[in-house]
Amino acid sequence: MTAVLTRRPGLARLRTARSPLHPLCLGLVGLVTAAALLAPWIVPHDPNAVDLGNALAGPSAAHPLGVDAAGRDTLSRLLLGARTSLLGPLGVVLFSTLAGLAIGMAAAWRGGWLDSVLSRSTELVFAFPGMLLAILVVSVHGEGLLAPVIALSLAYLPYVSRLTRSLVLAERARPYVSAYRVQGHSAPQICLRHVLPNIAPVVLAQSAINFGYALMDLAGLSFLGLGVPALTPDWGRMVFDGQTAVQHGYPLSAVLPCVFIVLTVVAFNVVGERWADRVARRDR
Repeated sequence: MTAVLTRRPGLARLRTARSPLHPLCLGLVGLVTAAALLAPWIVPHDPNAVDLGNALAGPSAAHPLGVDAAGRDTLSRLLLGARTSLLGPLGVVLFSTLAGLAIGMAAAWRGGWLDSVLSRSTELVFAFPGMLLAILVVSVHGEGLLAPVIALSLAYLPYVSRLTRSLVLAERARPYVSAYRVQGHSAPQICLRHVLPNIAPVVLAQSAINFGYALMDLAGLSFLGLGVPALTPDWGRMVFDGQTAVQHGYPLSAVLPCVFIVLTVVAFNVVGERWADRVARRDR
């Protein structure tokens, strides 16, 4: 996981005014998202069709990216695996962002004992490693996407809630909040109509960064056999299944999903950090 809106010097040097890095990453995010949405209609073969007589065959006209150790088409599994690989992080980001916003806004606005209780609770969750929590939950509930998504959502929640709390505390001190209070607006009206739109860009930038890290965590769980079921196409599961092919000198079915995982995580991080940079420049 990442600290709240951290900046990396290596990426910062690449993000110049005319750097193509951000457009390329934005295009990659759009391409992977389109592949995930359209996968059931564009896959050339059944991703679970086993052909042991054609196992570990190289690229061909029928199979442009070759097949894995079970004779399954690598391209089809990559395309359909994009859907599973993005759906899990999306669930993590949605839950952690919505819950983190609610907790952070309540803690900052009400203050007092409520702030202390919510802050100590999120710090307790923050101290518990997310992957360890996910492994514990999956070991109890078995394979599937729901259990690790819930566990990682709880692990990522403190990042959003702590960021939200600090932003709302800063907004409370602004003159427009006092003006709305004088006009008789209630606390929920001020928070939802005025404070939330002001802090939303920063929170969404953090959520974009969290998306990449959640994708990496879920892929790691699938690689360990603790994520999606064995027959479900998933990039992390493909790396696990490709170990046999690597041992026999055919690494394509394992290397390609690794490349997609790395590129997608980097793309979401670059997009999220660029969004955060723009918000910071706007607020100066």
